[in-house]
Amino acid sequence: MQPLDLSAIDLVAAIRRGEVSAVQVAETFLDRIARLDGSINAFLHVNREAALTRAADIDARRKAGKPLGALAGLPVAVKDALCTKDQPTTCASKMLAGYRPPYDAHVVARLRDADAVLVGKTNMDEFAMGGSNENSAFGAVHNPWDLSRAPGGSSGGSAACVAADMAPVAIGSDTGGSIRQPAGLCGITGLKPTYGRISRRGLVAFASSLDQIGPMARSAADCALLMETIAGHDPGDATSLADEVPRYTEMLEKPLNGLRVGRVREHFGPGLDPEVAHGVEEAFAALKAAGATIHDVELPHAKYGIATYYLVAPCEASSNLARYDGAHYGHRTAARPSGEFESPLVEMYCRSRAEGFGPEVKRRIMLGTYALSAGYYDAFYAKALRVRRLIRQDYLDAFQKVDLIGGPVSPTPAFPLGEKTSDPLAMYLVDMYTVGTNLAGIGGISFPCGFTKGGLPIGFQLQGPALSEPLLLRAADRYQKLTDWHNRRPKMPA
Repeated sequence: MQPLDLSAIDLVAAIRRGEVSAVQVAETFLDRIARLDGSINAFLHVNREAALTRAADIDARRKAGKPLGALAGLPVAVKDALCTKDQPTTCASKMLAGYRPPYDAHVVARLRDADAVLVGKTNMDEFAMGGSNENSAFGAVHNPWDLSRAPGGSSGGSAACVAADMAPVAIGSDTGGSIRQPAGLCGITGLKPTYGRISRRGLVAFASSLDQIGPMARSAADCALLMETIAGHDPGDATSLADEVPRYTEMLEKPLNGLRVGRVREHFGPGLDPEVAHGVEEAFAALKAAGATIHDVELPHAKYGIATYYLVAPCEASSNLARYDGAHYGHRTAARPSGEFESPLVEMYCRSRAEGFGPEVKRRIMLGTYALSAGYYDAFYAKALRVRRLIRQDYLDAFQKVDLIGGPVSPTPAFPLGEKTSDPLAMYLVDMYTVGTNLAGIGGISFPCGFTKGGLPIGFQLQGPALSEPLLLRAADRYQKLTDWHNRRPKMPA
């Protein structure tokens, strides 16, 4: 039995039956990380010893007949924006280089309670700000399908490690598409849950009203398995929803007969790559063949999504990242006072932040600080909040007519590394189809729906009303039972 050939669901079942040991499974994935990650750079930290110790404990408890958690022995990679008390949490930033939190994020604690085996922390855009994973202070992540191309961001390391079979599942976070977009560019499945469905406690904040943690895996079924563990109410997070967590895996088999799927006209305009458009239309056809009906819907304010997002998110980032000043949190400069500033304290603040933050983080902090400043708050931030409400209303109106909304994840397939780094606006437009989900606080799922002639994955996105994750997962799972795009692997060393 080869662990690399099994889904996450099958791996857990095989370990529970004793057909393969948790240690064997962990060693398989850890060995693959050691072989491949030098060329992909998906991981910032791997704790092999701790992972194998954890796996051995699970094997011993199984042999002794003791109870095991729902994810017993399953290797999981975790985005480096989530706090882990036994491994560094850096957010891929010099500002937090070497930082070890005193506690686990709520999601990490739930994974441990379910007997998952944490194999490592994945690379990301610094403080989750980016769409290509080139903003990491520790080097760009490379797309396993073509190492010269970006994996998407900001959860690029999580997406790349799953695509390259270095972990069967991973945890990412999504502020404007940071789970769905890299999942689309790397040919895997990624779910952005409804805001509040999963606790954000222990997730290093980027934009608090937009951030949401979610699962990344090869299939919707494996995402459903993870959701049963990580979703649910957390009294330590005031935004956490108290709604009962469904048995997502048991709801996958229901047919799609009568499902109404919306096709957004605005998503098929200028800028959409023809091969992506073709793959998306084929996905609509497959859903129709599975029993769904397709209806044209409108999101009239979608054209303002990027502008709205890049005011709301930087404003919240400006506030959240103010704590990293070299005194309370984060990197402190070693430079001696030069006398060029009004006081040694101000100089320490300025130099610490200048040395600790990368260019994109600085850009967004400055944009947010400007938009929040006296005289500009009403013209920019307050107006963006009003447009955000209109965008949310568009979705509410559309969901009166359809159950889910489908369309592309990204306007293009994976683009070459370095292609957009000198043009921030071009980089921001990569998220043009995904930011609306976060602004509206609803759920969305991305999964592969084909490949370009050059062999690059094409992603399809479904969006649903608040707490529609069972339906999103069921629709994606039904599609994946009719196609095999999600089972294809990049050509990597064995």
